[in-house]
Amino acid sequence: MDAYQEPHLPNYMKDDKVTQETKSLMSSLPANKDFMGYGLYNYKGCWYYPNTLQAVLDVQKHFRPRNTDIILASLPKGGTTWLKSLVFAVVHREKYRENPQTHPLLSQNPHDLVPFLELELYANNQTPDLTKFPSPTIFSTHMHLNTLREAITKTSSPPCKIVYVCRNIKDTFVSGWHYRNMLHRTKMDEATFELMFNGYCSGVLLYGPYWEHVLSYWKQSLEDKKNVLFMRYEEIIEEPRAQVMRLAEFLDCPFTEEEEKSGSVEEILKLCSLRSLSNLEVNKKGTTRIGVDSNVFFRKGEVGDWKNHLTPHMAKTFDEIVECRLRGSGLVFQ
Repeated sequence: MDAYQEPHLPNYMKDDKVTQETKSLMSSLPANKDFMGYGLYNYKGCWYYPNTLQAVLDVQKHFRPRNTDIILASLPKGGTTWLKSLVFAVVHREKYRENPQTHPLLSQNPHDLVPFLELELYANNQTPDLTKFPSPTIFSTHMHLNTLREAITKTSSPPCKIVYVCRNIKDTFVSGWHYRNMLHRTKMDEATFELMFNGYCSGVLLYGPYWEHVLSYWKQSLEDKKNVLFMRYEEIIEEPRAQVMRLAEFLDCPFTEEEEKSGSVEEILKLCSLRSLSNLEVNKKGTTRIGVDSNVFFRKGEVGDWKNHLTPHMAKTFDEIVECRLRGSGLVFQ
């Protein structure tokens, strides 16, 4: 695994920011390795790299959201970049209506406009001053809801809004595979592809298992429709206008009749489209604040690209696992 060592290892995969207290905790946790041989630790049913676990613990300990805050949640490669763009554009649309050419999405990567809680703000043993952020503040996380809830329930304020986006496991996996190749600046072989596939099937991957993560937000969205919105990547692709309007309604900033007639929804969809974002200079070069090259976050964004990469046996295995794990929940993937 030496080919994957420094310098192309992002901070969240390292183990150099772990406190002695967390090292002691890790020694008692179930441990495994990811498909590249890096250590993962299972904390309360979810797998983390050491630095990520440290940051998650710090989020739980220090993060206290305001009731005006918005938290965007997802699994890696589950539609995160698109969701960040859409929510930022919807929430702040009034500010840039008169001068659309000054819109921050034209000059900043979506991940720098909507910071990750555990991968940026609370990474490296930081305790950030969140009062400096404007209201409503939009944060992002890949944390399982049960883990995130430990921080949220410690605040005396009413609950903040949570928007969760999920994607079919097959496309999530394939997108993740390409992401890891770009991230580590290498071309991994077929054997490594099989190892990553096995990791997804067993649930041993960063923030996994996939089905536990998805179910945590799905169930909460059914119980608390006012504060948790569950969105599917595929539905946003199929019905972008309807889904963006649904998003705005949930965030208490619905589009007015005048906005609908004037094409405000379509303007946001155009601004946030993968084609538009990927063609911007800021997203072609440079590095985001979490230390990952900006262009790594933009590929095809298609539904069904898994057909070009998975064998029929792999696709069937994924389908059977997810169907079994989600059975009885009411959540179904096509």
